Amino acid sequence: MVNSIKPKTAANSGLVNCRVCHQLAPITTTHCQRCSTALSSRVKNSVQISLSLLVTSILLYIPANIYPIMSTELLGKTTESTIIGGIILFLEHGSYFIAVVILIASVIVPIAKMFALAWLCYCATRADDIKQYELTKLYRVTEFIGKWSMVDVFVVSILVALIQLGEIMSIKVGFAATAFAAVVIMTMISAHQFDTRILWDKVD
Repeated sequence: MVNSIKPKTAANSGLVNCRVCHQLAPITTTHCQRCSTALSSRVKNSVQISLSLLVTSILLYIPANIYPIMSTELLGKTTESTIIGGIILFLEHGSYFIAVVILIASVIVPIAKMFALAWLCYCATRADDIKQYELTKLYRVTEFIGKWSMVDVFVVSILVALIQLGEIMSIKVGFAATAFAAVVIMTMISAHQFDTRILWDKVD
């Protein structure tokens, strides 16, 4: 016999949860009494918005790796470096720690976050037999580590600000830095727009 009893959730109990401070309030309440955030039982078109932002970040990630992230001018000679080229350059000079940090922050983390967001969107719309608890933990980890992808952009910004020696040496930001920053921002917004509560709507 199929169990027709609905799961005990906040929505079924006539309550809504604030996504900022996690305060419970009656479902008819429009704003959180604690932090004044607008309340809703579900984020409208959450998966569609997250997926569109994710696709945009994937498209931006291509020029972020193809074009130079910075150009160095030393004694009239200009050298351009891509993200991967910079990692290889640090490895050749024996700076293994910096190379590993840039590799993790600029390559592994963004790609892993894109795959994680894509998997979350798929599970929220297609899959029936899903593990809500594990997916929720995956979402929290993805949202937490996403901001650390900006390490590469921060390094370039600091170098541009500090190394300006007139005609002797100067560093300029390349187009890839802007594209990569846009990738990080898009994935952060995509993760923020994903409503994990829709995963728990599939609980029997």
